[in-house]
Amino acid sequence: SEWDHIAKAVLDYAGGAILLVLLSPLMALIALAIKLESPGPVLYRQLRHGYNQRVISILKFRTMTVTEDASSFRQASRNDARVTRVGRALRRASLDELPQLINVIRGEMSLVGPRPHPLKLNSEFEKRVQKYANRHKVMPGITGLAQINGCRGGTETDEKMKERISHDLDYIKNWSILLDIQILMLTIFSVIRSDNAY
Repeated sequence: SEWDHIAKAVLDYAGGAILLVLLSPLMALIALAIKLESPGPVLYRQLRHGYNQRVISILKFRTMTVTEDASSFRQASRNDARVTRVGRALRRASLDELPQLINVIRGEMSLVGPRPHPLKLNSEFEKRVQKYANRHKVMPGITGLAQINGCRGGTETDEKMKERISHDLDYIKNWSILLDIQILMLTIFSVIRSDNAY
């Protein structure tokens, strides 16, 4: 409904701004920990496809050595030696995604929606996974239905991606502002459990 769409816009902009302010002390501590552990920038940018396949530059806390966070993309694996100690803790709790609140305020992302994937993976799975492109019909999110159902971390196989796509399509089909709120609440518990991320 029109009300749901208005409510989602308010939730994204107001909620994103409030969360950014409330979490700024934690984000400052994370930035300090990253700088103390290894040389290089605190944040890094990565190009991903957003709404209607528009390319956006998402922000993340750097979790790897600076040479590995460069433009040449290779997906992290479990016990990946490239990931720093601070980075591993951030990934486990999904705290490396917090800077994407800025993307939300910019109108490039939503708090809830299908996760945007790196361009290389996006191109590969679009060819190999049926209906993959349908996930670009809505704004990408920091969290989503797939994530609260355990689909976090790597997407190395078609089976893993198909599972994610199934959840993403279910989200698009059944979307409502109440579903977004439910996903946000369940995300908190998922982060506390630190399921499947590395």
